[in-house]
Amino acid sequence: MKTNASTPAAETVRDRVQQLVARAEQWKILEAMQEFYADNVVMQDNLNAPTIGLAANLERERAFVASVTKVNEMRAEAVIVDGNRAVINWRQDLIVNGQRLTFDQLSLQLWENGKIVHERFVYDPSTLSAA
Repeated sequence: MKTNASTPAAETVRDRVQQLVARAEQWKILEAMQEFYADNVVMQDNLNAPTIGLAANLERERAFVASVTKVNEMRAEAVIVDGNRAVINWRQDLIVNGQRLTFDQLSLQLWENGKIVHERFVYDPSTLSAA
């Protein structure tokens, strides 16, 4: 059987994505970012301006994590990996600044050398509402 040269890379990305999901589902968000995100990562919510660089994204994420007082659910409902691209459908139920929020978002990721170099979160802002 002839092997495809892209298969090992695809399996590596798949493994890394599964490791990322495991950390995020345990609410180890900051640790996951430090392990799985490239120093030059570009992250973006919907069509908002992107945040560039791991340091800036960690600062933004630290503020968000600090606002979360309880995690009722953080779950990857579906994960798709194709080559160096991944899509994760996240379901979240959080208490943020005393308000319960439930939302559903897609994380579109581009991976290089075992790290995320670009991630865009896509969600309907109207679903980001108090439960």
